[in-house]
Amino acid sequence: VQLVESGGGLVQAGGSLRLSCAASGSTFSINTMGWYRQAPGTQRELVASITRLSGRTNYADSVKGRFTISRDNTKNTMYLQMNSLKPEDTAVYYCNAQYYSGGYSTSWGQGTQVTVSS
Repeated sequence: VQLVESGGGLVQAGGSLRLSCAASGSTFSINTMGWYRQAPGTQRELVASITRLSGRTNYADSVKGRFTISRDNTKNTMYLQMNSLKPEDTAVYYCNAQYYSGGYSTSWGQGTQVTVSS
């Protein structure tokens, strides 16, 4: 499974951005996809996740009510709508997929920078 993110950029506090993650390869084997972020000097953290079949979602407390994760299985694409952005949301955002292919595996995208100015 290969992942490519897009949609990052620079936005003012209070603004919005939408990230996309396009999956290719053995997409039928994907169980769960998620967005992680990593700011300088910090550990990578889970932002939100969604299961491919049921669409069940999970959010970090810091983004609940502001971010929405979704997926379009017909396009093999996952999205993260980010509203009411704060400077502390500034980070590199990574797409993640957990899938089964002879064993459980994980793929990561290359990351996309999100910068929120105050």
